[in-house]
Amino acid sequence: MAGGKGTRFWPLSRESRPKQLLNILGDTSMLQMTVDRFRKITFVEDIYIICGADVKRKISRKLNGVKTRNIIVEPSGKNTMPPIGLMAEHIKRKDEDGVMAVFPSDHLIIGHRAFSDVLKTAHDLSLQDETLVTMGVVPSSPHTGYGYIQFNKKKELVNGKAFTVKTFAEKPNLSAAKRFLASGDFLWNSGMFVWRASVFLQNVMEHMPEDYLALEAIGDKISTRQYKSSLEENWEKLTSESVDYAILERSKNISVVRAEFKWSDIGSWNAYFDLLTKNGKGNVIKGDGMVIEGNNNLVHSNGRFTAVVGADNMVVINTKDATLVVHQDRVEEVKQLVEKLRIEGRTKVL
Repeated sequence: MAGGKGTRFWPLSRESRPKQLLNILGDTSMLQMTVDRFRKITFVEDIYIICGADVKRKISRKLNGVKTRNIIVEPSGKNTMPPIGLMAEHIKRKDEDGVMAVFPSDHLIIGHRAFSDVLKTAHDLSLQDETLVTMGVVPSSPHTGYGYIQFNKKKELVNGKAFTVKTFAEKPNLSAAKRFLASGDFLWNSGMFVWRASVFLQNVMEHMPEDYLALEAIGDKISTRQYKSSLEENWEKLTSESVDYAILERSKNISVVRAEFKWSDIGSWNAYFDLLTKNGKGNVIKGDGMVIEGNNNLVHSNGRFTAVVGADNMVVINTKDATLVVHQDRVEEVKQLVEKLRIEGRTKVL
């Protein structure tokens, strides 16, 4: 899934260059890193990308390892259920028993062998039963920025690797996150899934019948000249909802595979800061910058010098046409800032 705008990474991320196309952590984009991760796994037969029409050309021009015909366009952003449903239709029409794995385009995963093993376990589990399989990352801290999955310790499915799911929990406060960690039966909800396309669509039919009919109508036209018009017409009928809320939290047959690789969804400037090497005072300086008498600051400066004096726990992002200064406790509000800029028509900095 490569349709997001990455608004919480403003001003580095813009509508014309969303986060997944930026070289945030190295010499390649987040999307390219994700594709390369799957190209190393032998049982991955094909890689698809779903994105908006506005970035399809850039993706097809810059990305290696994905056929242009496998870049599927979603007419508009509608959270995660509609694009996953659309891809399920594409895959089911190609292979009735096809297994699909769903991954955001901008996650960091360290530990290829562990990742491959988890994916293989999830793949095999999806073939054994009509289950929807999630990947739950073993928490390394009581993180308040992630949702959680509680698994049933008594219903082990694969030698301590997979369990049935008890419940999903939204992003908790710190005290609740600490309780989750202490209990030993909670995992971070990674937003990564594996299931047979047909099984997922059966769940859509059960829990969102009107959406199922719209997806089926699109699927019926996939190999015809009417596909584009059918897609545009029926896409408007689909509910803009997360797959977690729309399907997973309602389904009766959910499994989770324990994932012990290092993982981050890099969803905000704080998540980015956490991944980087700090100096002796906990500061991170990317580009041309300096911090004097300050601790735990992130300074990201492209093409100009940026100085921070006497401040702690700040995020300062400097680009050629915009500067962001925000306390680390409020980085989530960058998304609201971008929306306000949009409402006020400040298109030049969007």
